Amino acid sequence: MANHGEIAALLLLSLLLPQAAAFYLPGVAPRDFHKDDELQVKVNKLSSTKTQLPYEFYFLDYCKPSKVMNSAENLGEVLRGDRIENSVYTFKMLKDEGCKVVCHAKLSPEAAKNFKEKIDDEYRVNMILDNLPVAVPRQRRDGSQIASYEHGFRVGYKVKEDQYCINNHLSFKVMYHKDLESEDYRIVGFEVIPSSVKHEYSEWDDKKPNVQTCNPSAKITPTSNIPQEVAAEKYVVFSFDVTFQSSEIKWASRWDTYLLMNDDQIHWFSIVNSLMIVLFLSGMVAMIMMRTLYRDIANYNQLETQEEVQEETGWKLVHGDAFRSPTQSDLLCVYVGTGVQFFGMTLVTMIFALLGFLSPSNRGGLMTAMVLLWVFMGLFAGYTSARLYKMFKGTEWKKITLRTAFMFPGIGFSIFFVLNAIIWGEKSSGAVPFGTMFALVFLWFGISVPLVFVGSYIGFKKPAIEDPVKTNKIPRQIPEQACFAVKIITGGGEHI
Repeated sequence: MANHGEIAALLLLSLLLPQAAAFYLPGVAPRDFHKDDELQVKVNKLSSTKTQLPYEFYFLDYCKPSKVMNSAENLGEVLRGDRIENSVYTFKMLKDEGCKVVCHAKLSPEAAKNFKEKIDDEYRVNMILDNLPVAVPRQRRDGSQIASYEHGFRVGYKVKEDQYCINNHLSFKVMYHKDLESEDYRIVGFEVIPSSVKHEYSEWDDKKPNVQTCNPSAKITPTSNIPQEVAAEKYVVFSFDVTFQSSEIKWASRWDTYLLMNDDQIHWFSIVNSLMIVLFLSGMVAMIMMRTLYRDIANYNQLETQEEVQEETGWKLVHGDAFRSPTQSDLLCVYVGTGVQFFGMTLVTMIFALLGFLSPSNRGGLMTAMVLLWVFMGLFAGYTSARLYKMFKGTEWKKITLRTAFMFPGIGFSIFFVLNAIIWGEKSSGAVPFGTMFALVFLWFGISVPLVFVGSYIGFKKPAIEDPVKTNKIPRQIPEQACFAVKIITGGGEHI
């Protein structure tokens, strides 16, 4: 029996548990900064909802650092087309900076053409600071901001039919939260307001650029209101300014803003509403059918004479043929096994997402989890197809296993390979590299196929599933009907 000290400790623990703060995002640890620590802004892909083809940030002639370095990416990031690289945008923690020039670039005819095409296709630039993607506050027509954001900022905008302007100046705002117990700071927000500014200068000097429209000491945005047009053989000056703002938002809640962002192209509420209605109606119909047919199924199994069978009318006449093996039973087994594989992948992914393991801060985690779960669900695919195949009195379980392991994955991989070649020809970052392609093939042949064989072997060793009702030895003949004739079968007879 526990002593009084142990009982007191358990009671104290039970009182503290309800007050304990829940974990934020598994696998993600906060990063603390001190004053004057260097903050490195990283750049990601150029994305658009209009074309769905991502491109690397440096596909356009933006300012490049002396050495472009790629960040380590997981399988999901590569499949999504993410390409995270360093940039020329660096600043110090808690140090506001005014208009600062980062580079001076001359647009070649090809570069100007690329900029115009990306502006026409409404491409957006994605940047990252401390694993937070950059957000753009939405503005009303009167200039006031509203409490909503957009992912990334536009490459530029179109003024007239042949006049394009590039967003060459970025106004960053970094929001931070200070820890009361220490002098550490944590970044909880990263915003940007892009603008197009035609900088003026008399003579360019790379070491000390003297730009009349930029005043670093004044800590203000450029004074020029003339936009920077995109034109071949013209110079573009890229600049930025940054301000730091204290925020009451804690680090554990910094992703709330991004989770509330709405994509205008996707009507999530309508989709979820439709799915819920379909699931509810399907459940109701299934429950009614089960309650209605339960007694009939019990009666069918007790029929002994042919006269009793012929007493049935209407749709009940086909109860003895409902579970007859179809003509293409092998394909049906493959379809069902593959369906179970995808259903299991979706179900486990949703469970992990509800538990918080597939957080948005873990970039590419969702895609990686779906690929790995699909591979491991091959065990259930082989088991289901083999069980159904044995129910249909099949004997060649190895044949059905090979079809389950290679049919749908082979078709999907062939389509994926062709599309990847087309995307690679478009020089998009969505093209999967050869190393990643080899990893996918290894996951397929090295893990998924053996698991399908293991599941199929286990399923075929199980006893065959018995049909809920007896199947007639002689199939019932169904007379052919004209294409324009519709026969309605009811309990009282047949009507044309």
